[in-house]
Amino acid sequence: MSKDEKFNGINQGEKDNVFIVEDDKYTRIIIEKLLIKNNYNVKSATNGKEALDIIDKFSPKVIIADWNMPVFNGFELCKLIKKNEKYKTIYFILFTANILLEDRVKGLDAGADDFITKPIENAELLARVRTGIRVVDIQNELKRIEHDKAVVEMACTLGHKINNPLNSLTFSIKNLKDKLGSKEQEDLNDDLSIISLSIKNIEELISELIKLEKPELIDYSSDSKMIKLN
Repeated sequence: MSKDEKFNGINQGEKDNVFIVEDDKYTRIIIEKLLIKNNYNVKSATNGKEALDIIDKFSPKVIIADWNMPVFNGFELCKLIKKNEKYKTIYFILFTANILLEDRVKGLDAGADDFITKPIENAELLARVRTGIRVVDIQNELKRIEHDKAVVEMACTLGHKINNPLNSLTFSIKNLKDKLGSKEQEDLNDDLSIISLSIKNIEELISELIKLEKPELIDYSSDSKMIKLN
């Protein structure tokens, strides 16, 4: 197994998505072949406008875009991507034949994460792509941790908030039974049994919410999810 394959997670059997936006056919083909050989899923576009029609379905972790392209160049694409909440965590690499300091500053202000100067060295390109993948993976992991923490805190809060009125309800039901005669209790036995069972179910729900440590979301409907509980 090559060093590049090892770094690119071939052991895990998962391929990361890398998107190439380059108008020069031969440069695009060379980069595509290099990345595919190193176990990446690759798609490409010839300009920024074409890229926007593909990016949503492909969901790349890294975009490599030529600064100078017709129709819609890499710099313009970078600005648009980084302003979009949905795409802004994508690691964006701009590459060009020549880049002045003022252009580098301009690119950074637009949100570019890295730069590569043509002609491209294969080892350098792969190293920068690996860096981008690691950065995105770390960002996603931090987001997941924050999300899980928020879900656990919400579940715990709900558990305690539900517990207080439930205690009042349990106490009220007990007082009601004490005040009812045996004949009245017998007449209301089915209703009282349903209430008792419902209280028990709510108590179990509260216990699961308070003890929740590793939240898992499952599909509830086509546009919403819910916390999976035992």
